[in-house]
Amino acid sequence: MKFSDFICKNAIRTQLEADQKEAVIRAMTKSLLEAGRINEKDYESIVEAILKREELGSTGIGRGVAVPHTKHPSIDKLIGTVAISDQGVDFESLDGEKVHLLFLLVSPPDRPGDHLRALENISRQLRDDTFCRFLKQSKKPEDVWQLLEEADANKFGS
Repeated sequence: MKFSDFICKNAIRTQLEADQKEAVIRAMTKSLLEAGRINEKDYESIVEAILKREELGSTGIGRGVAVPHTKHPSIDKLIGTVAISDQGVDFESLDGEKVHLLFLLVSPPDRPGDHLRALENISRQLRDDTFCRFLKQSKKPEDVWQLLEEADANKFGS
């Protein structure tokens, strides 16, 4: 699975202002709403589902990365977005470090394979230090999208 299969280009945010976990999740979910990928009536329940997933254990996986995610019945196809926080966010990460790179995923409950493949793709690419460094330095959504396309084309060492 490639980033271009699920990341919504119009929902990418590079200047994330939120600095608390819930505010970040709300901002990222709102970017999917503004991009027309989720319905306004489902916004709050999607946010709540992601927060409920966070209660099970932080999706801050370490090395400055978090992958908040959930399954939701209003979604018929896996969607996601990327956000970058210059100042970092306390995401209660496994390594105790602040998070700078965030990938948010929402998938339909009946497509667990897609969800797992997307998570696997994200974690594989984020093991590449060069990819992470370039992503953190991205100042515009177009820069992030270009990096995602390069990762899809196996231009990084992962």
